[in-house]
Amino acid sequence: MRNKLSRLTVLAGSLALVLLPALARAQPANGEPGDAERQRIEKSLEELRAMKSDLARTMRDFDKRIKKLESAMARTPAAPAPTNHKPAPAAPAAEPATVAEAADTQSQSRTVAANPPPVPSVPASGPADKPDDSGFLGSWGTYQPGRGFVLVRGSYGEISASLIAYARYLNQLGLDKTYTDSFGRTFPIHLRQDVQWNKVNLSFRGWLFDPNFTYRVWIWTQQPAMGEGAQVVVGGQLGYHFADYLNVYAGIAPLPSTRSTNWTYPFWLKMDNRTFADEFFRASYSQGVWADGTITDGLEYRVMIANNLSALGIAASQLDAEFNTMSGAITWMPTTGEFGPAEGFGDFEGHEDVATLFALHYTRSREDKQQQPSVDDIENTQIRLADGTRIFAFNAFNTGGQINKATYQMFDAEAGVKYLGFSLEAEFYWRWVNDFNVTGFIPVHHLYDTGYQVQASAMILPRQLQIYAAGSQIFGAPYGDPWDVTVGLNWYPFDRREMHINTQAIYNSHSPVGGLSYPYVVGGNGWLFNTDVIVSF
Repeated sequence: MRNKLSRLTVLAGSLALVLLPALARAQPANGEPGDAERQRIEKSLEELRAMKSDLARTMRDFDKRIKKLESAMARTPAAPAPTNHKPAPAAPAAEPATVAEAADTQSQSRTVAANPPPVPSVPASGPADKPDDSGFLGSWGTYQPGRGFVLVRGSYGEISASLIAYARYLNQLGLDKTYTDSFGRTFPIHLRQDVQWNKVNLSFRGWLFDPNFTYRVWIWTQQPAMGEGAQVVVGGQLGYHFADYLNVYAGIAPLPSTRSTNWTYPFWLKMDNRTFADEFFRASYSQGVWADGTITDGLEYRVMIANNLSALGIAASQLDAEFNTMSGAITWMPTTGEFGPAEGFGDFEGHEDVATLFALHYTRSREDKQQQPSVDDIENTQIRLADGTRIFAFNAFNTGGQINKATYQMFDAEAGVKYLGFSLEAEFYWRWVNDFNVTGFIPVHHLYDTGYQVQASAMILPRQLQIYAAGSQIFGAPYGDPWDVTVGLNWYPFDRREMHINTQAIYNSHSPVGGLSYPYVVGGNGWLFNTDVIVSF
């Protein structure tokens, strides 16, 4: 590793020695360079500055990886002394760092200023991958796993582009055509069988003037909701890297209420849908300020103060002026100090050492009925009863009353393990909704629900074929105890993460959640199927 740093330094010095005499010869005798010569000199200086910036970024990346390897070495016991006097065989030459290492470093250290962890950050991994097509980590105009395609890189900044998009076949015809809620009211269900260009997320990110000052802008569209107010969303964030333990951002981001809303997307087993319990309890994307960082090796945090639980599709005029939504998470990875790219679900990487993760989340928000998104808005989060009834809906409790304001609190605890392509991950939820402001009469003063989800997977063909099972349940009596079970597989035809095909069958037992971008429908009971063809880089 240190030899690679030395070679990069020598390379920069050599190029400088080659270019500087040329710059000196470019000066005319009168000492006044012409326009063409001046432009050539400025271009050469720009290239040198860009090289210097790239080398600085590369050295920081190497320093982080060196620190990680030194920490791992400190935890590894020394080999016992040999029992004979035969000379030890020569150690094999060290292989260059693979993108698996680079991607893992980028994803587990979400505080890297030059590559903040956006929603669609999709680093690839594996021995066959290369840092980029040119073989030089600092080049531009090429594809780099974790950043997409680097469009422009220079001494003043960088911009790269990445994409998540997928086509979905959905079949809900196995569900019941009506459902009855806990109050005895029966509703029809619109069942679908269609093919949709379901979702597109185009993201641009980079840094400006100072590699520590970062930005990200994204365009997100949900095609099944064509014509809805939030069918297309434009958002983003600005951030500054102060230290590994402190990065500060402002903009739009997911509240870290559960694991799926803590920058793990799209590293999911189920592609772009969650279990019932996760969908029911979680918060969503909101506007605000947040901070994250690494406290020590394997221990990370993220905290956010925001406007509400779900801001996409909500105008500023719909928000109250209380500014009292907050969410936080702390994640501990004690054995290996990482849990795969973005700390996502499943073990595509095939960990050779047992990787473990434990995390706690807490979210609180004072919610108003006006600041709840439409049921079909992108990434909507509606506070519901366990039978799917929206608590802010008129006559929600069948008494003619309506809740105007309520306080939502949710605590989440999770644990996971990955080893040799196998994974087992569980999450538990506790939710309180109280302090109601009501017009008319409702028969309750508070709501209390609990639930869990479990997901397990195995790479039956390394880097090619993954099978998984997932299930969850919500305990929301007297309004119901809905549950779901999913079996599915992911096929990676190019042995890479960036493109795969997901197919799954889901059994719904009285679904409390649903929306046009999800396979679920509120009240769904029975089997449904979907297949997604996904590109994500």
